[in-house]
This record gives sequence, structure tokens and C-alpha cells, in this order.
Amino acid sequence: MKSSMLHQLILSGLLTATNAQADTVDDLLTDYRSQGASHFNPSKGEALWQRQFPASNGTERACTGCHTHDPRQSGQHTVTNKTIGPMAPSMNPKRLSDRRKVEKWFKRNCKWTVGRECTPQEKGDVLSFLRNQ
Repeated sequence: MKSSMLHQLILSGLLTATNAQADTVDDLLTDYRSQGASHFNPSKGEALWQRQFPASNGTERACTGCHTHDPRQSGQHTVTNKTIGPMAPSMNPKRLSDRRKVEKWFKRNCKWTVGRECTPQEKGDVLSFLRNQ
């Protein structure tokens, strides 16, 4: 295969992944608005990302505990030590491209970190923050 054809295929794949991510995030934000959320604020999303929440065992948890302070970097699960790819779609084009996965991980991680499910407003703020990274 010629080099230019290979480059075109790679670029096409990246654009498709970027479009899928954008569509998924836009669809989720629309759903969150229909659930009562208002204007999404990336700064509030970042604040939630960085915030420490008390855990039932007397320690504190934050998104940054597994995902690092910079969502463009890989993280590591605090219990399993498994590497977690960057959360920022700019570094990981597949990130935020699958609606079911986004909702699954919000539900699981919010319960673990925040101690409850996140509100539609919180999820929209965090998605807005991650999308801007």
C-alpha cells in the first residue's frame, strides 16, 4: 500500500473516532439537559474532577486518584494497579465515543468516588471539561 493511501486511511479513522466522540458527548449533554441540567461549565467539571470526597473507610477519594490531575495522561487503578488510558479524547480518540460505556463508568465511578450517583449537571460539567482537554 502506498504511503499516501495509508496516511489517508489513518486520518479517516481518526476523524471517524473524533466525530463519534463528539456525537456521543453532544447526545449525552442533550439528555442531561432534558433531565434538568442547565449550562455546562468545564471549570466546574474540573473542580469536581479534582475534589476530594470522604470515603466510608475514613480516607478520601477523587477522580484524580486513578485518572491523575491531568486527564491527558494515563492513570492507574488504585486497587488493581491496572493502567487506565487517558480520559481526554484529544489523547485517546476512542474515549467518550461509546454512550453505554460512558454511562456505565459514570455510575460506577461516581458511586465509588463521590459516594452516590452523579447528577446530570455534574456529568455534563465533567464531560465538558474532558472534551476540552
